[in-house]
Amino acid sequence: MESQKIIAVVGATGAQGGSLVNAILNDRKSNFKVRAITRNANSEKSMELKRKGAEVVEADLDDQQSLVKAFEGAYGAFCVTFFWEHFSPEKEKQQAKNMAEAAKEAGIKHVIWSTLEDTRKWIPLDDDRMPTLMNYYKVPHLDAKGESNKYFEDSGVPYTLLHTSFYWDNFINFGMAPQKGADGELYLTFPMADKKLPGIAAEDIGKSAYGIFKAGDKYMNKSVGIAGEHLTGDQMATTFSEVYGKKIRYNAVEPAVYRTFDFPGADDLGNMFQFKADFEGEYCKARDVENTRKLDPELLSFKQWLQNNREKMKV
Repeated sequence: MESQKIIAVVGATGAQGGSLVNAILNDRKSNFKVRAITRNANSEKSMELKRKGAEVVEADLDDQQSLVKAFEGAYGAFCVTFFWEHFSPEKEKQQAKNMAEAAKEAGIKHVIWSTLEDTRKWIPLDDDRMPTLMNYYKVPHLDAKGESNKYFEDSGVPYTLLHTSFYWDNFINFGMAPQKGADGELYLTFPMADKKLPGIAAEDIGKSAYGIFKAGDKYMNKSVGIAGEHLTGDQMATTFSEVYGKKIRYNAVEPAVYRTFDFPGADDLGNMFQFKADFEGEYCKARDVENTRKLDPELLSFKQWLQNNREKMKV
């Protein structure tokens, strides 16, 4: 179909970008075709996207001109960064700036920026409820994205700020699945007390983004928050128990304890969960499940996602 508009997808081999690529490729009647942007067009994941029918183009988020070339001729662009690759908020902000300016130079008609809240609007740096990290941040991987919204807002390119949720795939990829405690029992551990955590399947992030592109100008120059469900730690533990057929308990540790855990970024995540708990009402309200379902009619519940991915975790 010559009339198909091109959507250029950054991070096409990652969780969010990959889910958008698949959403477009799986829609045989789509008005869009996909250009998968990746650093290595010859990687196994890139080759798989080619086999599925995607155009695969190389670009580097640190090289603005490579992004301009990758965006040229496209109608839309999906922009995302991956903080956990480098742990640098400054690098993340520069990459966002590069994408926003490249979208403008390339004449993109609609850009979706996958973002999160700048928590410093709620918790200033001098607020001692949680430690300040890296001198300038409370939750570096949230704050840098939220601060970067301005690059897209000021670019002159019609934009949608897509506020994502904790994706349940973290249970698989980030080692957050239930673990055995010293007493031999299984525990799901979060510093969220009894507060609800908005969550979503990574595949539904891409499907929601696709829904935004399909809606034309409806969501341009707006913020959209997405979630599959808002669940407490107890509710998630109960669902794990039902799906795996064994008792899993919720371990509601204090954020200060979580920050001491022995993995890179534990302090960042401890602050993140504390922010989400302390501002549960606003954070959940910004991620409306029913509106997400309008964007993505196939939206999964946590139980459905867990059943689909049961074999990927040893519990």
